[in-house]
This record gives sequence, C-alpha cells and structure tokens, in this order.
Amino acid sequence: MSGRVDLVARVRRFVERHCIPLESKAHVHDPAALDAALAQLRPVARELGLYLPQMPVEQGGLGLSWVERAAVFEEAGRSYLGPAALNCAAPDQPNMISLLRQGTPEQQRRYLRPLAEGRMRSCFAMTEPAPGAGSDPSMLCTTARREGGGWVIDGHKWFITGAVGAAFCIVLAQTGEGPTQFIVDMDNPGLECVRAIRAIDPYAVGGHGELRFTACRVAADAVLGEVGRGFVYAQQRLEPARLSHCLRLMGRARRALEAAQAYVRERSSFGDRLADLQQIQAMVADCHIDLHASRLMSLDCARRMDEGLAVKTESAMTKVFVSEALNRIADRAAQMCGALGMSEDDSPVALILRELRPFRIYDGASELHRATLGRRFLSSKT
Repeated sequence: MSGRVDLVARVRRFVERHCIPLESKAHVHDPAALDAALAQLRPVARELGLYLPQMPVEQGGLGLSWVERAAVFEEAGRSYLGPAALNCAAPDQPNMISLLRQGTPEQQRRYLRPLAEGRMRSCFAMTEPAPGAGSDPSMLCTTARREGGGWVIDGHKWFITGAVGAAFCIVLAQTGEGPTQFIVDMDNPGLECVRAIRAIDPYAVGGHGELRFTACRVAADAVLGEVGRGFVYAQQRLEPARLSHCLRLMGRARRALEAAQAYVRERSSFGDRLADLQQIQAMVADCHIDLHASRLMSLDCARRMDEGLAVKTESAMTKVFVSEALNRIADRAAQMCGALGMSEDDSPVALILRELRPFRIYDGASELHRATLGRRFLSSKT
C-alpha cells in the first residue's frame, strides 16, 4: 500500500511540476503542438518511473492492477498532458491492449513495441457517417473483401480520435465472415485523412479525423485477431476504455473544482466572501458528493475487472453516472467562477468544461446505455 501511495504522490508532483507549467492555449486543436509537448514530457515520466502504468512489466510498463492504476489515472488526468505523457491515454492505451491480446508476434514487434515506447501514435476507426456505424455498431458499412492473397478495404470513417499524425489505425470492416479488425498504415495509398474535425473538446491528442478507404489494399497479415470476431474484440476493448476515461476525466473535473474553490475563497461580493454564501457551499458540497460517488463506482468496477468478473453492466452504469457527474462538477465550477469561468485565457475551467461535455456521447451515449441497461434489468428475473 505504501508503494502505491508513493506512486500516486509522484504522479501528482510530476503533473504539478512538469505538465501544468507546459499547458498552453496554443495546444487547442493543434495535434502537432501537443505532440511536441509530449515529446518533452515522456522522457521525464520514464526517468521518474511513471511511464506505462497500465502495461505489463515485460512490455516496459509498471504492471499495475486496475485498482492500483485508478488513482494514478486520476492524478495524471488533472492535466490534459498527464495521461499521454505517461502513455496511458486513448486511443493508444486500448490499442495497446488489443495488440497485446490479439496481435501476432510480428504485429507486436511492428506496432505494439513502438507504440508503447512512444515512437508512434495510433487510432481506432469504427464510427461512420450515416447510415453507417455509430452508437449501433451493427450498422457497419465499411467492407473488406479478399483479393490476391490479401484484402481490399472500402469505406468512410469520421470522428476518429487520434487520426491526425497517427502512424497506423485499427479499422473495423465487414467481411463475408463477419466484422473484422485490420491494421492499416496511415501512409497506405488507399487511405486518405480527409480532414481534422474541430470538435468541442480542445485537447484530443491527434485530434479527430475523417478517413476514406478507397481500394485500400492490405496483406493477409493485416488482420488483427481472427476474421469475423471484430465485434467481440471491440467489446473487449470498450469496457476497460470506459473505465479508463472515467478515471482520467475525474482528474480534470477535480482540477476545475480546485480552481473554483480557490476562486470563491478569495472573491468577495456584497461584503461577503463567495465561500461564505450558502448557495456556493451547497454547490461545492454537491461537487464533492458527485466526485466521491464517481470514484467509488469506478473503484468497484476496477476491483471486478481485477477479479476477472464480467463488468458489461457495471462498466455501462459507471460510464453513464460518471460522465454526467463530471459534467455537473465542471458546470458548477464554471458557474462559481462567474465570468472567469467563461474565459479560455484566464482559468482552466472553461476548457475543462468543453473537454468533459463530449464524454456523455463518447463510448456510447448515455441514452443508449440507459436503454440497454433497462432492457437487461427487465429481462432478468432477479
């Protein structure tokens, strides 16, 4: 336990001393600027023994359990640079898990090793424009057909996080045998990064890209895992990805709350400190209640994953509650800060609010999860 506490404290010091001072408005919607900042931070994280907390020791990581990495992810998340500096940010983190579980030795040598070492970035391409896959992955329209000993992929993907500047993508495509994952190098002549989409969240590493696959030829060994099991693999990455997002973004919400609390302690209005007003006190209390409940739900899910238990239901409930709770925290923090909470230049709160809003949609919209959970509970006899 003392080692875990020490690790969390070291991550906090790293974020305070190295990540937060490097934060800059110049990073907003600029993947190249973010990559340059991370290139400065990752060697420091390695030297301090904080790098790759989620990966096995034999892969150069710290080998932490889910419960152990929970507090580490939260502390790293206090800065938008923190998780990527430790190389435990999406989409690279779940892609590493996929490559570790389903990759061949050659795929691990070519893609997993440099990804883990921070020498390249990646993305995961599933979401498509209508009428393609979105919240409903069964609407998958991108296809892959066998030809000449390899595969030819055709399709259109968008809102692909991490695509700008990535070295490769893991793409989900429909085949005659069923949905299948393929590894495609981004410099493949049949793959075009059409544009970077300026989404509401300002600090996504690699931004959000729109991709077109046009007669994109890949070799037979581009298949990741088994042909026809793409949905199974996607679900396997989704549950830990949900929890990881909850943990990292909890740190961002906590940062917004810390900023708001510091402001209301100092700011006076009509002869009283804001902190002495009951309405402000109630907002602060509600924020801490939401944060505490979010942490407990996340830890319960982490414990179940460590025990090898199924968390399909628990991860969905946790994702819905935490995504909405963190939005409430950031929204209250902005409200407590008044005009300062609206400024992108003078406080981190406004941009944190922008970061947290999409979480109610990413990894499945809250409405979809509620409908699925409701059906699941109603069909159960317990």
